[in-house]
Amino acid sequence: MILYRLRCAKGHEFDSWFKDSKTYERQEKKSLIGCAVCGSSKVERAIMAPRIGKKGSDEAPIEVAEAPVAAPAAPSAEQQQMAALARHMPKELREALLKVRAEVEKNCEHVGDKFAEEARKIHYGESDRRGIYGETSDEEAEALAEEGIEFGRLPWIPRGN
Repeated sequence: MILYRLRCAKGHEFDSWFKDSKTYERQEKKSLIGCAVCGSSKVERAIMAPRIGKKGSDEAPIEVAEAPVAAPAAPSAEQQQMAALARHMPKELREALLKVRAEVEKNCEHVGDKFAEEARKIHYGESDRRGIYGETSDEEAEALAEEGIEFGRLPWIPRGN
């Protein structure tokens, strides 16, 4: 197993385990790895310190990859609030929400902060019908609802520990 520190295009950092470096590379190439904070699939390895096994231990050190250092973006207040909420929710609920998140990420297209715009295009037939997910403000969500555009809001808890 190998542990990588990862960074998304928005600068969020998180850790993730992989069978080996080839598994990471294959998943990264297919955009199968999502940011634990915002869900972005534009992820790269970040620099991290190697883990050194204890003297006399049978435990092997974990491989560590390095990437250029960039200043990470601080998680938004909403993301911090959701992470705090997730830490205090029952394990079963947290696991269920993570399964929902995984299904959405697997079956829908992430459109980021263009969610309201893309939802309108789909609703009015200007874009192909498909599942999408992303971020929108409360005001944009209210406007979508007033236009009769169906959508749902999910608690988007971060992956990881």
